[in-house]
Amino acid sequence: MKLVRQRSDAVEVSGDSPTLRLFALLEVIAAQQRLFSLQSLVEDTGLPKPTLHRMLQQLEGAGLVQRESDGRHYATGMRLRRLAETLMLNDTFHGARHRVLRALVDEIGESCNITALAGAEVVYLDRVETAAPLRFYLQAGSRVPAHCSASGKVFLAQMPPAQRERLLAHAPLERCTSHTITAMKALESELQAVRRQGYALDREEFLPGLVCVAVPVPAENGRSALCVALQAPVMRLPLERALKWLPALQRAAEALGRIESDASLREPPARTAKPRAR
Repeated sequence: MKLVRQRSDAVEVSGDSPTLRLFALLEVIAAQQRLFSLQSLVEDTGLPKPTLHRMLQQLEGAGLVQRESDGRHYATGMRLRRLAETLMLNDTFHGARHRVLRALVDEIGESCNITALAGAEVVYLDRVETAAPLRFYLQAGSRVPAHCSASGKVFLAQMPPAQRERLLAHAPLERCTSHTITAMKALESELQAVRRQGYALDREEFLPGLVCVAVPVPAENGRSALCVALQAPVMRLPLERALKWLPALQRAAEALGRIESDASLREPPARTAKPRAR
């Protein structure tokens, strides 16, 4: 199975079997930053429309893609998103990431976590708690609305505007505390600051008394899929003091980035499709 650039604007979807060709199409779909249609996939891949229509029907039937309300556009399905989250939670590099997180907590003395974006929520892939008696218990697998978490703001800030608007436009921004940003204009202003400064803050926006600082884990394509963050009770670590730990967070993020890069280098090379007998 392989993905090969067929033209400057098309990707060849090929494989040794129908299953592998469906998987190759899923790779194209997973890379989409917008809703896609049958016609847009035809343009992206060069495959005949009847072939793509049949493949999309199979993926939709399996819950891997879902049709939008207009009947023309598709998005990734819940089953595919759950698969991606499960892989992130249980991949073979989890132990290496956890050691980085443990060393960070030992240095800072506050709880820290590694996060990823799941729809409009942030999911905790891993977390190490502080030994301090006053703490907030948020275990791995916990979910937080993106708009009121430091990590979520990092993920939202690096999205193209159209993707961000599509993600947030269909439901009001939930007010979790009196500090939660619930106006889109105010949130956009906050995200501009995140892009400028390279980190994001949670000023008691998700839970009263809890503050957070998050930085992106560097990625080769420039768009981070992970964040590392510290969380602490504001009475013990006010934000102005928490910001002094930015260099430690950034060092941990760079170490995590090297782990992710190492993981990608260990992926087996794409197989070349065998010619079919005629």
